[in-house]
Order: sequence, then C-alpha cells, then structure tokens
Amino acid sequence: MALDRKPAPNDLSAFWMPFTANRQFKSKPRMFVSADGMFYKTDDGRDVLDGTAGLWCCNAGHNRPKIVEAIRAQAGELDYAPAFQMGHPKAFELASALRDMAPEPFDHVFFTNSGSESVETALKIALAYHRARGEGQRTRLIGRERGYHGVNFGGISVGGIVNNRKFFGTLLTGVDHLPATHLPENAMTRGQPEHGAQLADELEKICALHGPETIAAVIVEPMAGSTGVLLPPKGYLERLREICTKHGILLIFDEVITGFGRLGSSFAAEHFGVMPDLITCAKGLTNGVIPMGAVLATSEIHDAFMTGPEHMIELFHGYTYSGNPIASAAGLATLATYREEGLFERAAELAPYWEDALHSLSDCPHVIDIRNMGLIGAIELEPIAGAPTRRAFQAFLDAFDKGCLIRTTGDIIALSPPLIIEKGHIDQLFGTLRDVLTGLD
Repeated sequence: MALDRKPAPNDLSAFWMPFTANRQFKSKPRMFVSADGMFYKTDDGRDVLDGTAGLWCCNAGHNRPKIVEAIRAQAGELDYAPAFQMGHPKAFELASALRDMAPEPFDHVFFTNSGSESVETALKIALAYHRARGEGQRTRLIGRERGYHGVNFGGISVGGIVNNRKFFGTLLTGVDHLPATHLPENAMTRGQPEHGAQLADELEKICALHGPETIAAVIVEPMAGSTGVLLPPKGYLERLREICTKHGILLIFDEVITGFGRLGSSFAAEHFGVMPDLITCAKGLTNGVIPMGAVLATSEIHDAFMTGPEHMIELFHGYTYSGNPIASAAGLATLATYREEGLFERAAELAPYWEDALHSLSDCPHVIDIRNMGLIGAIELEPIAGAPTRRAFQAFLDAFDKGCLIRTTGDIIALSPPLIIEKGHIDQLFGTLRDVLTGLD
C-alpha cells in the first residue's frame, strides 16, 4: 500500500477552489491521486468508493482503456484544429454518433466545452431562432425555482438556486421562474411522485402576465440534480410540453446530469417520452475526462438559420475549443464504451436494487425524505437548528473517512454512482451510509 502513496502539495494557497469551503479544506485537505474502476485512491493510500461518478460525470467509471488510448493517440496525431471555417473528421464523427444515440427528432449538434456553455448556447439559439423567423419580440426566458443551469450569466439568471444568484447583481432582464416541483406530500416516494402535475400550469399564468408572444423559451432539468434530486411529478413534463407547443415557446431540457444513461436511457427525454426542442448535455459525453458539452437541436430549429447567401455565417456564436480534436476522440471512445458494455441497459437493470438499498435508510436518524430514479438518489436530512448544511456536510466528511465519496447540497446527500457499479458496491455504499447517519448528531 505504501507504494501507492503520493505526497500532497505543500502549498495550497494559490488554487481558489470552486464551490468549496476553502479554509476548511485547506486546514485538512482531501486529496485524490489516482482512480480505477469504481474507486479513487487518496494520497495516504486509501481506496474510496465513488458514489457520485466524480461530479455526476464519470458514468463509465475511471481509467477506462478505450478512452485513455483514444486521448493518447489523438494527442499524437492532431492536437488542435480551429472550428471556425475549418474542421477535422472526429468532430463530425462524434456529432453523427450523438445524433444516432439521441431520440428523434434531434439531428444536429453544436459543440461547447461545459454544461454552463451548453446552457448559454441553447438560450442564444432560442433567441436567435425566433428572430430568424421574424418573431424578434420573443426575448423572455423562463426557468424554474431550485433549478441549476450552470454558472454563467444566462444560466444563473434562469437558474433558481439562491446562493448562486444573490451575489452577482441583477443578472439578465426579462426572466421569470416556474415554481419548484418538490412537494412535502411526495416524501419517501419511489420514482416519479404522484402529486404536482398542476405546477406546470403556472406557465399559463406567466404567459398571461407577460404575453406568450414575448416568451422565447422555457428551460428545465427533466430531473433537477444539483439542487437535491427533485423529480418531475407524473404528467408534469407532458403538460409543460403542451403549453409550450400551444404558445410557440421553445422547450429546453437541461440534460447535463440526466444524459448518457443516468436514468437507464440515452437521455431523460427518451425515459419520460417527452421531446423538447433543444437538449443541453456535457459531463457524461466524455466521461468527465476532457471538458466538452453539446446542444442537440431539431432540424426545424437548425434549418431556420440556413437561409441567405451561402458564404455568410448563419449563427454568430461558438468557442475556440468547440469540437476540440482530443475531446472529440474522448467522446467517441466514451460513447463506444457505453454501447459495447451495455451500460445504459445495466443502469436500468440495477435501478430496482439501488432503489431498495436507498430506501432501506428511511429509518435512520434525521432522515426526512428519500428520492430516487434510475441510478440517482437523494437522502434529505433534517437541518440542525440555526446551522443549515452542517449536518449533511458532516455526513460527507464522515463518509470520506469511511471510504465512500458522496455529495451534499444543502442538507441533502446526493448519490449518482458510475454505471459500472455492482450490487456489492451498492451494499458497501449504503452500509457505510447507515453507519454515518447513525453516528450523526
């Protein structure tokens, strides 16, 4: 075991860490130095079971040979090629592979570098689409309370997590929000909750307030992940689709978390049988190995831009690294790994075992709700009076010390393991969590 040890850096001050209690972390660092399969290795030689797929992204597990080799080979062949007025084969191959994996009617792919950029891109496409069709008055964007759509200005404007918004000024104008889908009467539900479909009708009220002809798009996560695994009530997404269609509003599904097998299908749109007009994705696209994201669009949206002189740019938007060669190679290898190992089907098969193991913790101290769908779970804890988030954060620290990586958001424990997880790993994860929860104050 000693041979696996690697020294931690002796100066932690330069790196201003994202979404981290920096002072707490740097007083007692938690360092990963390698990873393989379902496990991370710490700098003191301990194995830590990955209960979160990194950050919702390592869906195929860690150190996967096909992905590693694809990156290595591509770096030695073509390291970078510009995406503006130039191309390289693998970007087109990956776009075609994504089109083939996605449900109908998604035929076109715009590449980005992250989920945040995918959201910004989708919002801009929505606005530009209406303008291209002669409805430039459609400038309003509708998000949802407790929604998470990344950290750029468009994303936090349509997002609905308070701390992600309140420090950064007035944000975008012309934005409104639907209510969150989380209702107390749905506590301890297995899968989609029964109550709450009527919450989608709040969109009609927003339309009446602003005028539907002013609204460009509604963006929601089919299942909200980062805010604590909030599930759509039965009939809710269908009703949103109906209202958007009725008023000519584009519906955007943010599938940065739910894409690539998390619910046992390629995308949540397929799982729920509800087709939006645009889908954002990232994370699992490259298994978290290389930053990359994408927006999937229908031909109706894409073709609205393909007018005018052929030498003119149709959409004035893009990134230096859109369709980066190494990221494209990683994406192709990742999609091949999912397909060859049947990981989406595996997730669907394991979901009932996962559900039973998760809900077995309902009798643990401080647990007030448990939610699940596919290979995702949430355990909501009663907050400590006057000290919100402290109880869940202590659970996070205790679980790490006991060899399991979990994620917390507020006083909610969120779980989303790699799709290669086995029943023995599930038993280990929830056995450890029972010990952790039993020992919490």
